[in-house]
Parts: sequence; structure tokens; C-alpha cells
Amino acid sequence: MAAKKQDSNSKPKKRNRNPDANTNPDSSSFKKPKLVSSKPENKPVEKVFKPFKKTFGKVKSQSGEEKKTPLSKRERRIHAKELTEARKKRRKQYYTLEQELARLWEKMRQRNIAKEERSKIITEAIQKMKGKIPEIASSHVSSRVLQTCVKYCSQTERDAVFDELKPHFLTFASNKYAIHLVTKMLDNASKKQLAEFISPLRGHVASLLRHAVGSVVIEHAYQLGNATQKQELLMELYSTELQLFKDLASMKESRLVDVISKLNLQKGSVSRHMASVIQPILEKGIVDHTIIHKVLIEYLSIADKTSAAEIIQQLSGPLLVRMIHTRDGSRIGILCVKHGSAKERKKIVKGLKGTVGKTAHFQYGSLVLACIVSTVDDTKLVAKTVIRELQTILKELVLDKNGRRPLLQLLNPNCTRYFSPDEMASLSLSISSLNAMGDLEVNRETKSLKDEESSDKDNSGRDVTMVEADGSASSETLQLVEGGKKDPSIRRQELLVGSGLAKNLIDMCTENAEELLRSNFGKEVLYEAATGGSGGILQQTLGDELNALHEAIASVAAESKSEGSEKEHVLENFHSSRTIRKLVLDNPAFAATLWKKALSGKCEQWAQGHSSKVICAFLESSDAMVSKLAKEELQPLINRGILKLPEKKQPANEG
Repeated sequence: MAAKKQDSNSKPKKRNRNPDANTNPDSSSFKKPKLVSSKPENKPVEKVFKPFKKTFGKVKSQSGEEKKTPLSKRERRIHAKELTEARKKRRKQYYTLEQELARLWEKMRQRNIAKEERSKIITEAIQKMKGKIPEIASSHVSSRVLQTCVKYCSQTERDAVFDELKPHFLTFASNKYAIHLVTKMLDNASKKQLAEFISPLRGHVASLLRHAVGSVVIEHAYQLGNATQKQELLMELYSTELQLFKDLASMKESRLVDVISKLNLQKGSVSRHMASVIQPILEKGIVDHTIIHKVLIEYLSIADKTSAAEIIQQLSGPLLVRMIHTRDGSRIGILCVKHGSAKERKKIVKGLKGTVGKTAHFQYGSLVLACIVSTVDDTKLVAKTVIRELQTILKELVLDKNGRRPLLQLLNPNCTRYFSPDEMASLSLSISSLNAMGDLEVNRETKSLKDEESSDKDNSGRDVTMVEADGSASSETLQLVEGGKKDPSIRRQELLVGSGLAKNLIDMCTENAEELLRSNFGKEVLYEAATGGSGGILQQTLGDELNALHEAIASVAAESKSEGSEKEHVLENFHSSRTIRKLVLDNPAFAATLWKKALSGKCEQWAQGHSSKVICAFLESSDAMVSKLAKEELQPLINRGILKLPEKKQPANEG
């Protein structure tokens, strides 16, 4: 029995057929029957066109019944406007007040309004806003009204507005409309009010710097604050300890290296904290502010090799162009050019495309361009991107105080006559952790620059001192080892002569010789071009062009002296007479040309005033041929007392 049961259980059970299924014999046996769905099929529903619903107005007929007539376009617009106004009144608590303030604002911001009338309107507006300023300051309408009120109101009214806004400054610092009111309040704040504003920022500086709007407020406060307040804002970004303890932040030391040394802080801990602050800021591209530039330059002074290289890699490119308008920003740019790889330097140069002319006119941007032309080895890229843009505005650059610097850097590199000590310090900055060049390579580059650097001393014979990565100046003589590996003289030759810049520059100087001689800034470029540049780099290939320039300067000096003319003669003008005198002393070829064309037989009329310095330069020249050329005519003038030489320079009379 057990076996029979087992056999019966082992047989496959037959599937119960659905009585409602289709019993068509032609249908395959393996197909499952389709179940009838209770849900309706999702068929596309055709949209019925609905004509525009007209708005009707109620009109009474003669029988007294109301009939609906369609409204005109003007009536529909008025009706829609009324609905919008009603909706805004329900949504905005102070909508009616804002409309009243907007009407007052249209009157108070007019330029031709009387001062007394404007004061009355402002007083009326402030009285309407009193007690509600924090609530309406975030509105794009009310914030503009408040800005105008703060600008023109009395000090008492301004103080009242400040007191009402003071508890909410931190909130307003991140609002895209209220920020303009905050900056306007800071511009008109007293020293006490500025301190009251900066104090609540403590502990929130890093978070606000990461905010696109909040960073503007921090930058504005940083620019207006004194040295102590600036240091207070910076200390929070250096270390968590300095953020927690206010007493530690009030220190006289401004450099991060000195702060770490005095407080015995862990350098690694400070570096990690600063990296956590800096990275989000760089990722968001908020790099336009001076406080961020200061933090970056301090971070690079303590960062290890890997961290410093990562920062340089992040900044190399368009971001750097937005930073080089400030002192610390230009220093960061110089460090990126010096320590960046060939690929990173290429990104920096390409990022300047289209902005080279504008950058050259900036005081600090011109330093970065000077560093590029004296560091980057890819001269073809520099000539194509930088030099080509400079050539289109040569005259404008030569006459500009900052624009001439890249040209002077090529003509006479690192000359202290054209760069201040602080600018020379910026050009010689380096990052200690990235100075990984071998001693052999350093010595080779130093040796190749020795001859060229000998001309970088000014007339007083003073040497420039090296500024190290931490900002301190060493007492040793400066040896400006450039970041590139190419020989500096070859680089200068390719950028000046090979690109055609030198020829265009000399031609421009020849055409505008008189204007450049009289210019305070153009005369220096003219002098360097006329002397052939440092080391005579232009004399070998452009000798004919230089002779033409000498002839042009001599022709201007040869013009007759007219007493009735308002314009001073170039030999009597202060700037031009000094430039011509220097050319006579330093360039014998020019001295001979000037003597033959302008001064021979005419020295007596130029023996007084500024022109006498030019005449005396012929006798002071170290070149024997130049002094011999003029001595025959000048000696009788000296004997007769018409021409007076400096006492130390006066030669002994020959019997």
C-alpha cells in the first residue's frame, strides 16, 4: 500500500484548465491563456482644443437683467494687474510700504533735487521704515531705498539705522540684496561701528569666504579694517586654536611663520587646517579677494612639497588671471610661473590670451608679465600670446608707468632703476619646499647669469637682496636664478629680436623721439633702446635701425631755439636734457652723431640752464674720442666763465 501511494504521488499533476480559455485546436498548447483585465487600456486621449476663455463684464439691459459682455484688451490688462497686486499683498507683509518707499526713492535719488528737500524725503522714508528695517532690508526694492538713505542722511539717522541692523548683520552678509546695504553701512561707519561689525564675524569667516555673496562682505571689512582687525580676520583661517581663543589672535606678529614660532603651534596641524579652508574656496573659484590671496601666500610659506605643488596646479590657468591685480596675488602668480611645470606654465600663458594689454597696465600684473618673459622657456608660445599683443599697443605701453615694465625687463633685466625694492623682492620670491634643483644645476644657471646680473646695479652701486619664501631678506648678494633652464641671453634674443619686437620698438621710438624724450616714463625706454639694451643685444642685428634712432634724436636736438615758442627745447627740458646727457655718457656713437648734427659750433648758446649739463657730458665722458671731439670748442667757454663744470669734474687748464 505504501508503494502504491508513493507511485501515485510521484505522477505529475495535471494542470486545471480554465473553462473560459479559448479551446481552439489550432492554438499552441504551451501558450498561457490571456486573463481579462478589469482595468481599461491606456489609450492615448485626444486633447480637445479649448478656445481662449474670454472675460466678461456685467452690463444691465433696459429690462433690468444683467448681460455678460466681453472685456477689451485694456480692461483685461487692468483686471490682471489688479489680481497680481492682490496676490502680492497677500504674499508680502510690507508690500504697501515698499510701494510707498519706491515712490519716495524716485524723488530722493534725483541729482537736481535740493539738499533740504532730499533731507525731508529721507527723514520721511526712515520714519516709515522705523522698527521694520530688519524685515524689509532683504527686499530688492527696500534695500535700494535704505542704501540711498544711508548715503544722504544725517549721522544721527545713520546711527539709528545701524543700531537697528546690528543684530542681523551676520544674516544679511549672505543675502544677495542686503549685502549692498551692509557694504554701504561699512563705508559710512565710524571706527567704533566697524569694530562692532567685525566682532560678530569671529568664528564665521571661513564659512562666509566659501559663500559667493558672503565673501564680498568679508573682503570689504578686511579692506576697511586696521592692521589688528585684519589680523583678527586672518587668524581664524590659520588654526582652530586661534579661532577659539581671542587673546591669541591679538598678536603683533603678522607673518604666519612668526605666529607658529611664538605660540609653539604644530606646523602640520596648521597646514592641514588651512588646506581644509582653502580647498573649498578654490573649488568654487572665489579667488578675487585680497584676504584669500594673503592666506594663499602664507600657506605656501609653510606647505610641504606635495601640497604646494597641488595649489600651483589648481591655480595655473584662468584662475590666476583673476588674482594678479593685487600685491599678494601677483606674488602667487610669480611663484606659479617659477615653480610650475612646463605644462602649467603653458596654461598660465594661454590663460592670459586676450588680457595681456590690460594686465600690463596694472602695477602688479606687469610684474607677472615681466616674470613670464624672463622665465618661460617656450619662447614661441610667449611670442605668440604675450609679445604679439604687446606689439599692437607699443606706444601706449611705453608712455605708461606700468606698461613699460615688460619691455624694460627684456631690454635690461632686473634693473633696480625701473623696479622698486619691494618689486624686486617679489620677483625674487621662491617656495622653499619646491627648491629641489640640484646644486650643479643651480651653479650652472647662476654662472650663466653672472655677466648679465652685473648690469642690474643702479648708479649708486647698491645690490638687491634676496627675499626668501618666508619673506625675510638675506644679507647675501642677490643672484636671481630664473626658473627656466634656457640660457637667459638666448631667451632674450628670441623674444626681442626673433619676434620682431625690438625692430618695431626702435621704429616707434624713431617716429616719436621728441614725445618720448619729454615723457617722464617714455624717456627710459628710449634710452634703453638707443643704447642697444643690456649687453648690446640689439647692436649686432639692428645696427642700422639704431643709427636711424640716433639721427632722429639728434635732429630734434638740432632744431633752432625759438624764444617766442611756448614749448621748451629738448635741450632745455628737464626730462629730455637728462636723457640726452645719459646717452652722451653711455653711448659714444650717439655722442658723435649729436655733436656733428646739433652742437658743433653752437655750444655757446646752450651753455646755460639744463642744456649746459648736456654740453658738460662731452667732457665728462670716459670715452677719449668723445671728450677730444668737444674739448677744442668747449675749453675757451670754460676759460671765459661762460660754461661751468662741476668742481670735481673740472679738468686742469693746459698751459
